[in-house]
Amino acid sequence: MKIATWNVNSLSVRLPQVLAWLEVNPVDALGLQELKLIDDKFPHQAFEEAGYHAACHGQKTYNGVAWLSRSPLSAVVRNIPGFDDEQARIIAASVDSPQGPVRLINGYFVNGQAPGSEKFAYKMRWLQALHDWIKTELATHERLVLVGDFNVAPEDRDSFDPVGLKDTIHHTQEERAHFQALLDLGLTDAFRMFEQPEKSFSWWDYRMLGFQKNRGLRIDHILVSQALQDSVSACSIDRAPRKNSQPSDHTPVVVTLG
Repeated sequence: MKIATWNVNSLSVRLPQVLAWLEVNPVDALGLQELKLIDDKFPHQAFEEAGYHAACHGQKTYNGVAWLSRSPLSAVVRNIPGFDDEQARIIAASVDSPQGPVRLINGYFVNGQAPGSEKFAYKMRWLQALHDWIKTELATHERLVLVGDFNVAPEDRDSFDPVGLKDTIHHTQEERAHFQALLDLGLTDAFRMFEQPEKSFSWWDYRMLGFQKNRGLRIDHILVSQALQDSVSACSIDRAPRKNSQPSDHTPVVVTLG
């Protein structure tokens, strides 16, 4: 079973690229972030023709998340239960697999703007609410995968300039502590289960030749629960879509189970 995550930075713009990628990489499930469209505009038919079921949680202009799956999606949840939030950032669903049901959670984590800002305070509240909810989800779904654009570079090696960017957004100790708290629930960063090339990133700024110079961050992650760890056989970042004409600033991350 292959599960992927991709912040597409506008699905209406990037739909042809997503369909082209799925044709070459027919993953079993793909979590999308930053749809930037309302649910009524979601291209269900295009994905159905490609062989995928879809569940979405959209928002005009900003945010928005979706799951695409070869198998039917059930028990869909949108946003963090009990956390009052006008922004479309979470979608969860269950799918069947040959090894049993898998709970899929896809998030577009809060950016946070800058430490000390109101948006950073919102990020801290959101991350705490997410942690508390994931804890309850793990109690009822031992086979769980959390994917998304986390907007956190968990370690210095996940940043092209850890010294110059120390304590800036995505690099703060507070954000990293929240990432570690998710791991402390029993989740594992699938990418770090394997030897990886140095300077492996999933996001590059459009400006200053960010991609060409590999001035990037690893902020797109796939975390797997303890019950799935032994079945993880690979996890990689696919840089190819970042070379497209008019690409997203993010590129897919893919984990293979079994």
